Amino acid sequence: MKVLVTGVKGQLGYDVVKELEKREMEAVGVDIGEMDITDADSVTRVIKETAPDAVIHCAAYTAVDAAEDNEELCRRVNADGSRNIAAVCRELDIKMIYISTDYVFSGTGENFWKPDDPKDPKSVYGRTKYEGELAVQELLDKYFIVRIAWVFGINGKNFVKTMLNLSKNHDTLRVVNDQFGSPTYTYDLAKLLVDMVLTEKYGVYHATNEGICSWYDFACAIFKEAGVDMEVLPVSTEEYGAKAGRPANSRMSKEKLTENGFEKLPSWQDALHRYIGALREQGFWK
Repeated sequence: MKVLVTGVKGQLGYDVVKELEKREMEAVGVDIGEMDITDADSVTRVIKETAPDAVIHCAAYTAVDAAEDNEELCRRVNADGSRNIAAVCRELDIKMIYISTDYVFSGTGENFWKPDDPKDPKSVYGRTKYEGELAVQELLDKYFIVRIAWVFGINGKNFVKTMLNLSKNHDTLRVVNDQFGSPTYTYDLAKLLVDMVLTEKYGVYHATNEGICSWYDFACAIFKEAGVDMEVLPVSTEEYGAKAGRPANSRMSKEKLTENGFEKLPSWQDALHRYIGALREQGFWK
């Protein structure tokens, strides 16, 4: 099987290509230099030349705060770019996995969001990712929409690396304690996405590591796992201040995974333990 992966320079795209190669499948990883997803002609040319059996679309505009001031660019990437890919997948009759986000929901309450729950995004990022979902659903029958949250991986920037870097010159850090979700390791997520692409069990799924915590809880766990003596002070979202609205509730129901024969991901604590180990092997952390 040949799979085209967009956003190969990002956290998830990088790990998806590695997982495909591990399984001796043909992986073609592209980023903006090889295929500008906002350019329909570029998308058409590259996908037709590659002639894949499937596309796993990981590329996205993910700078949540910057998106508030760059709505047009964010929409071109997340909505129009995804539509461009879906249009070629329809023409060639190939399956597509579109990576979406918890930000498509309102982020209120304490319920676990189900895939078909009402969408009410509170940020430009969330709205444009939802517009991408709608484009994929409008154009394709052979699609997977996989909503993810709080991701961390070896390649690229993330909350874990940020915390570890800050610990080098800070004794105290302020971290939000009223937003709840599931930290998710792209290594684990990539295995699930490759499992999915080998099936025809199409639809909308949620995929995060198991367990719920706040960003404050997560930060404390990171420092404990990494052996760092750090004072972490809990603060509210309002106190912290951010340009874009953040979901207070990113709890997502993953029952649909098991209903369709997919394995849920390991606990976020287990994932964090393995990730810190991988960072040590890489020389990122002592």
